[in-house]
Amino acid sequence: MKDLICIGMALVDSIIRGFDPQPVSASGYRAVSGSLNVGGEAVNAATAAAKLGMKTGILCNLGPDAAGDMICAALEGCGVDTGRIIRSGSTPVTTMFVNADGSRKSITNEAHRFNFHPETKPELFTDARALILGSLFRAPFDDPGILLSVLKSAKQAGQTVFADTKLPNFRVLSLNDIKKSLPLIDYITPNEDEAKYFTGEEEPEKMADVFLSYGVQNVIVKLGPRGCYLKNRSESLKLSALPVKAVDATGAGDNFVAGFASEILRGANARAALRFANACGAICSTAVGAGTALKSREQVLAWMEGEGASGPDQNPG
Repeated sequence: MKDLICIGMALVDSIIRGFDPQPVSASGYRAVSGSLNVGGEAVNAATAAAKLGMKTGILCNLGPDAAGDMICAALEGCGVDTGRIIRSGSTPVTTMFVNADGSRKSITNEAHRFNFHPETKPELFTDARALILGSLFRAPFDDPGILLSVLKSAKQAGQTVFADTKLPNFRVLSLNDIKKSLPLIDYITPNEDEAKYFTGEEEPEKMADVFLSYGVQNVIVKLGPRGCYLKNRSESLKLSALPVKAVDATGAGDNFVAGFASEILRGANARAALRFANACGAICSTAVGAGTALKSREQVLAWMEGEGASGPDQNPG
C-alpha cells in the first residue's frame, strides 16, 4: 500500500525570470533567464512527498508527447510511481513570469482544461493511506460530479483527504457548487488569495469559519511570508513564516501541502506538521522550479534546526 496518491494537474513550466517589457527589436524581448521545469500541483506534491520518504503515486493525464515524457522521467527519478498516469490528448505547458521577489504570473492554454475521469477507476487511487487533491477547482476537480465520486470512494477506503485549492481558470465554481463534497475533506489548504476569493472574507479566521460552515474538518490558510493559520472546531493556531530569501515561489504551496501531509501520516500533531510544512515551502522558494530545492526530510529537519523553526508561534484559540 502507498502512503499517498496525488491527483490533479501535471504540466511543464516555461519559467522566465527578470522579463524586460521594453522590446530590443520589433519582435524581440530580453529576460534574465529561461528554463523548463516539470510542474503542476499533483506533480509538485508527489515529487516533494517522495523526497520526504513517502511511498507516493500519481494519477494524472499527460499527452503522448515530449513534454509528457519529460514529466514521467522526472517523477520516476524522484521515486514516484507513474504506473497510474493516463497518456492521451496533449500535455499542458504553462509560461511563468517570475519577478525578483519570487512572485509570479502565469499563462495557461486549452490543454489545461482537459478533464480526465479518475472517478471511473477508484482502484487507481484508493490503495493508499491518504489522498492529495492537488488542484481543487481546476481540472479534473472543476466538475462537481467527478469530485464527489472521487471523495466518496476515498472515504469508503478510509483515506485521509487533503485538498489544495486553486483559483478557477476555465470553469468557475463556488463553494456552494461543491457543498456535498466539502464535508468529505479532512484538510483544505487555500492560500490567502484563494481563501478571499471563495469566502469573500478578509481575515484568516473568518475565511476558515466559512469553510468550516460547509463541513470541512480542518482549514489551513497559507499566508505566504506571514506564515499559516489553522482552524478546526476545537482549536486555532497561527505559525509565523521562516526567514528565507525567495527566488521563485512556484510550487511552494504544493511543497507545503506535501510536507504537512507526510508529517500527519507519520503521527505528528498539527503544530509540528505545520512547522515542517512551513520549512518545506520556504526551502522550495529558494531556487527556480517547484521541485529543485527540496531534497529530503533530513535536509528539512536540519534546515529547521538551523533556522530556529521551533521559535515563536501563536495560539489564538
